[in-house]
Amino acid sequence: MRILIVEDEVRLSEALGQIMLEQKYSVDIVHDGDSGLDYAMSGLYDVVILDVMLPKKNGFEVVKELRSQKSTVPVLLLTAKDEIGDKVTGLDCGADDYMTKPFSPEELMARIRALSRRQGDVVLEELTFSDLTLNLSTYSLNRGMKSVHLGFKEFEVLKLLMSNPKMVIPKEDMIMKIWGVESGAEDNNVEAYISFLRKKFFFLGSKVTIGTLRKVGYRLEEEE
Repeated sequence: MRILIVEDEVRLSEALGQIMLEQKYSVDIVHDGDSGLDYAMSGLYDVVILDVMLPKKNGFEVVKELRSQKSTVPVLLLTAKDEIGDKVTGLDCGADDYMTKPFSPEELMARIRALSRRQGDVVLEELTFSDLTLNLSTYSLNRGMKSVHLGFKEFEVLKLLMSNPKMVIPKEDMIMKIWGVESGAEDNNVEAYISFLRKKFFFLGSKVTIGTLRKVGYRLEEEE
């Protein structure tokens, strides 16, 4: 899961980011409303954690603009205020949930999980392509009775490919979705993890391959 945090209090934003990383979520952090809106509109995020009191554009304005642009990304508003009027305003603008500072990390994570589940009617536990099954809880890749554990980045790359089995995924999209827009990751980072996955497919004896479309990207393919 990829989370966007829009929070101008640097220490709080870093603390929130650390909580996400401990849960093995990918996270990007920005500190003003204009940047938050730009990032949230990218379509890269599963949940946006959005502070109300922000420079340049407040949280109410950000979520209202997101909804006006037809973005359905779940938004959790954060604020130091505990007034009913603010909660009503946030929800009326299009926010999905609302938390008042201070809050417990456990409650925050529970609400994020609930918001991510609202994006679909079914919460998937695994993805399948041909003879391979990816367990989304254990990070294991299975073929029949044979299994291999994937590292975090291997898992994220394969999850992206298996979630879009008929699509070519450009390297640039992989970098943005998995490493983040400001990560400094390059094409060779993607190539390395594609190589790791191919070796694990071979180890499992799978007929699945990762096809390369030169100068475009990658997609899953099945050998005859």
